[in-house]
Amino acid sequence: MAEKQSILGRIAQLTKANINALIDRAEDPQKMLDQIVRDYTNSIAEAEDAVAVTVGNLRLAQADYNEDIASAREWGQKAQAAVAKAKEMREAGDETNAAKFDNLAKVAIERQIQHENEARTAEPMIASQEEVVTKLKDGLNMMRSKLTELKSKRDQLVARQKSATAQSQVNKSLSSINVLDPTSELSRFEDRVRREEALAAGQAEVSASSIEEQFAQLEDSSLSAEVEARLAALQSGSKPEQIEGKEFMSY
Repeated sequence: MAEKQSILGRIAQLTKANINALIDRAEDPQKMLDQIVRDYTNSIAEAEDAVAVTVGNLRLAQADYNEDIASAREWGQKAQAAVAKAKEMREAGDETNAAKFDNLAKVAIERQIQHENEARTAEPMIASQEEVVTKLKDGLNMMRSKLTELKSKRDQLVARQKSATAQSQVNKSLSSINVLDPTSELSRFEDRVRREEALAAGQAEVSASSIEEQFAQLEDSSLSAEVEARLAALQSGSKPEQIEGKEFMSY
């Protein structure tokens, strides 16, 4: 009986466990749930073994009870048969055999009473064991239900943790991109292209200025040559030729 009470106590303790409270107190909820699942699984296995033994004992007691009932019925029938035979012998004037069968009837009745008493004594014990077995089975079903709940919560927690980890990695990646370039890598490339375009335009402008200066220097050189030619003509007494109101020297 003490073992049965111990089993019932353990089942009651496990089935009453507040899973959410255990998770809230745990530093690592997933590890905590894994451990609880292992504990529940082991406890259920042990409880199943204990319940199986209890059920087995109950079935033996029930079989003995049924056997006592059947034996009591059988001995009762034998007693009736012996009484009937004794009556028959007595009616036939055979008192000796009549007494013999009366004695057999007494023996049969004694055996009947013995089996009836054994069955009557076993009845409350069997009723008690049946009640215990019912509670044990109900407790096991509750434990199995709790185990299913635990596994579901564990799986949900693992899925949520993985999702949170993935989201955190995405956020870190986005944060890294924003820190390196708030306007994105495309904007950075566009800025570089614009700078290269501006450099090319500046180089072209510088090149154009250089060509204009060269032509300006060429014009200045031609003008200087003309001035020298006209000066030489004047000095020699020649008259410079003119074009559209301008004079030019003839050669």
